[in-house]
Amino acid sequence: MPDDETQTPTLNRDTPARTSHAPRARSFPGAAEGPSPWLLRLIAVGLVLAALNLRPAITSLGALLEEVREGLHMSGSVAGVLTSVPPLCFAVFGVMAPRLARRFGAGAVVCAGMAAIAVGLVVRPYIGSTAGFLAASALALMGIAVSNILMPVIVKRWFPDRVGTMTGLYSMALALGTALAAALTVPVTGALGGNWQTGLVVWAVLAVVAVLPWIVLVRDRTPAPGRSEPVAANAAEAPALKITRSRTAWGLACFFGLQATAAYITMGWMPQIFRDAGVSAGTAGLLLAVTMAMGVPLAFVIPRVASRLRNQGPIVVVLGLCGLIGYSGLYLAPAAGAWAWALLLGVANCAFPLALTMIGMRARSGAGVVRLSAFAQSTGYLLSIPGPLLVGVLYQHSGGWGLPIALMAGLMIPQMVAGILAGRDRTIEDEC
Repeated sequence: MPDDETQTPTLNRDTPARTSHAPRARSFPGAAEGPSPWLLRLIAVGLVLAALNLRPAITSLGALLEEVREGLHMSGSVAGVLTSVPPLCFAVFGVMAPRLARRFGAGAVVCAGMAAIAVGLVVRPYIGSTAGFLAASALALMGIAVSNILMPVIVKRWFPDRVGTMTGLYSMALALGTALAAALTVPVTGALGGNWQTGLVVWAVLAVVAVLPWIVLVRDRTPAPGRSEPVAANAAEAPALKITRSRTAWGLACFFGLQATAAYITMGWMPQIFRDAGVSAGTAGLLLAVTMAMGVPLAFVIPRVASRLRNQGPIVVVLGLCGLIGYSGLYLAPAAGAWAWALLLGVANCAFPLALTMIGMRARSGAGVVRLSAFAQSTGYLLSIPGPLLVGVLYQHSGGWGLPIALMAGLMIPQMVAGILAGRDRTIEDEC
C-alpha cells in the first residue's frame, strides 16, 4: 500500500470537520470503483489479528521471567536490561517503518512484521544462550515496532471515514492480547507440562495466524478509497515534511512518551507496590490484570469519542486526572483502596489509544500520517526508557514507595500539557 495519499478524507460522524483547506482529490479516467466489502472486511480482520500480536511477546515473558532467568542462568542486571529492551527496540526499529512502507507498501511491511514476530517467538526459547535469547527477542520486537507505526497509516488509507472506529477496534484487540498473554501464560505453561519454553513458544501460533490475511492483501491490487494506484505499487516520494518544525508533532511525541512511561511503570512495578503494602501475590497479580483489562472496552470507546471532537484536550485532562487520583490513592492507602486505584490507573492507561487516534487525525494525508506516526512513536518510546529504571533506583535508595509514586503522579502534569497541545484542531501540514 503506498503512503502518498493526498486527498482530504470523506467526512462523516466519525471524522471531525477540518477548518483548513486541503487539496481536492483528483479523479482519474477509468479509476476503479474502490475496494469491495469483502476486502475491507479482510483488512479489518488483518488489523485485529496484527494488534493481538503487538504485546504477547512482552507480557508472556514477564509472566515467566523468573523461570527464564533460572533456565538461562541470567543475572539480575541482565534481566533488568531485558525489561527495558521493548521501548528501545520500538524507538530504534520504528524509524525504519516509513522508508520500508514507501518501498514495499504498508501491507507488505506488516506481513513481514508478523512473520518476524512468529520466527522470534519460535526461536528464542530454544536458542540456549542469553545473547541468543536477546537477539531473537529483538527480532520479534522489530516486527512489533514497524507494525506499531503502520497501524494508523493503514486505518487512514482504507478507512478514512472511520478512523475512530477502526482505531478503537485494533486498540481493543491490542489491549486484549496484552491481558490474555499476562493472564494465560502461566496456566498454559502448567497445562503443557510446566516447561517455560513451551509456555513462551505457544504465542507464536497467534503470530502465524496473523500472517495469513496480510499475504492476501499484499497480493491484492485493488486501489484504496479515492485512489487509482494499485495498493502494492511502490509509492513515489512525497514532498518532505519538516516534521521537527511542528509543535503538534512534538506535543504528540511527548504525550506518547509520557503515557508509555506510565504504562511500563504500571506493568513493571504496580504488583510490587501492592505486595509491599501487604496485599497477597495472587491478589496483586489480579489487580494488575484488572488494570490491563480496563483497556479492552475503553480502547474501543475513547477513539470513537475522540474522533467526534475537534479538540481532544478534554479527554486528555480526564485521563490525567484519573491517573493523579489513582497515584494519590497508592500513596495514601495502597491496600485499603487497591481495587479503586487499579480501576483508575486502568482508565489513565487508555491514553495510548487516544494517542493513536490523534496520530490519524493530526495529518491530512497518508504520507503525513506515516511520518507523524514514526516520529511520535519512535521519539515517544525513547523518552519512556528512563522512567521504569528511575522508579527502581528511587525505590532502592529511598527504601519505600513514597518518592517513586510522587514521580509517577508528577509525570501526569506534563502528560496533560503535552496532550492538550497535541489535541488542538490542526494538522502537521499546517505547521511544516
